Amino acid sequence: MPHRPFRLGLTGSIGMGKSAVAGMMHAMGVPVFDADAQVHQLQGPGGALIGAIEARFPGTTGPGGVDRQALGTRVIGQPDEMAALEAIVHPAVRAARSDFLARHRAYPIVLLDIPLLFETRAERGLDMVAVVSAPFFLQRRRVMARPGMTEARFRRIRASQMPDHVKRARADVVIETGCPKWRTRAQVRGLIACLRRSLVR
Repeated sequence: MPHRPFRLGLTGSIGMGKSAVAGMMHAMGVPVFDADAQVHQLQGPGGALIGAIEARFPGTTGPGGVDRQALGTRVIGQPDEMAALEAIVHPAVRAARSDFLARHRAYPIVLLDIPLLFETRAERGLDMVAVVSAPFFLQRRRVMARPGMTEARFRRIRASQMPDHVKRARADVVIETGCPKWRTRAQVRGLIACLRRSLVR
């Protein structure tokens, strides 16, 4: 039996276009919980997790909050260090997600945008999971255009994430972004329309 509201999970590897798809759903009236944005807030200036992160990873925070590049260098590719960071961050994000669901319980559908959805087993609390996917050459082009990105860092990030083909296999729905944006938008519009029809039966 689906939850109320219907919990649609959205995930995808770095550079796949997940944020663009989440934006499309938001424009269609679906409330969006952005887990990554929540992490940025918790780790930003005055964020609730600054003290705990500095205590565990000295020198990775400052007046502007967490230095994401410095912290990434400490944890990406280091399973024990990543687990220590996740033990700090994930409970706070789960609490924020619970608050979001409570505040939006009157909506028929909500979107939970979670980059590490499968990696953190968050699919267990969802009604459906959509994976955003694109060919590797597009993923690489998008990521390498980001400020400060290097080939080595891109490889480390990809190695730390579940492979795209595995996410596609585990998805209920795959949204393709390796195509013109209007085609992606049509996929998203069709999915939301289908869900809305099914929920009023």
